[in-house]
Amino acid sequence: MKSSVIVFPGSNCDRDIALALEKMQFKNQMVWHKETELPQSDLIVIPGGFSYGDYLRSGAIAGKSLIIDEVIKAANSGCLILGICNGFQILTETGLLKGTLLRNKNLKFINKDIHIKVINNDTKFTNKYKNEQTLKINIAHNEGNYFTDSNHLEELKTEKLIAFKYCDETGNINGNSNPNGSLENIAGIFNSNKNILGMMPHPERMIDEVISNKDGVNLFLSLLN
Repeated sequence: MKSSVIVFPGSNCDRDIALALEKMQFKNQMVWHKETELPQSDLIVIPGGFSYGDYLRSGAIAGKSLIIDEVIKAANSGCLILGICNGFQILTETGLLKGTLLRNKNLKFINKDIHIKVINNDTKFTNKYKNEQTLKINIAHNEGNYFTDSNHLEELKTEKLIAFKYCDETGNINGNSNPNGSLENIAGIFNSNKNILGMMPHPERMIDEVISNKDGVNLFLSLLN
């Protein structure tokens, strides 16, 4: 499977996701944000980091980069798009995903391992997970507080577009297990066609038991399935 990772000034997880993809046998290429063409890709990844130093608003400047027009065209043609952390923020800035990512409720940067629950495992991104499986995964963000309007929230629920929710280690979803104030504990969502996934947690950091765990592996195996 061919993948492309978009690189912006300030990206700091681009090499992490590239290493994860290569370890999982993807044929990966790195694409600089000033490029005007994308290589042939089955998967496009917009990585985490702090594109353009998060000036103006997280993802706002990156969302206007030259390569984004090609990402939008690819997404509208059915290409798989994965946005992680800052990548999720960029996807909302482009309109490929609805909603926005606000400042964390405590107004502080959060970097820690948390738990999320798989809400929909019937997608190209999640089919190797069990439904309602609990994963331990890392987050590192200042603006991860997902918000959207009531109509879209209802769409997310009825169309099963919620990918993951924050939970505790036993799978309970409540206020105490919500690290950033995200609406209804939402940690990741799909677009209506489910070919785009935006998520704040970092699956690429959870592929090796030596440094963490392997709870992120099945996301990549799902894509290959």
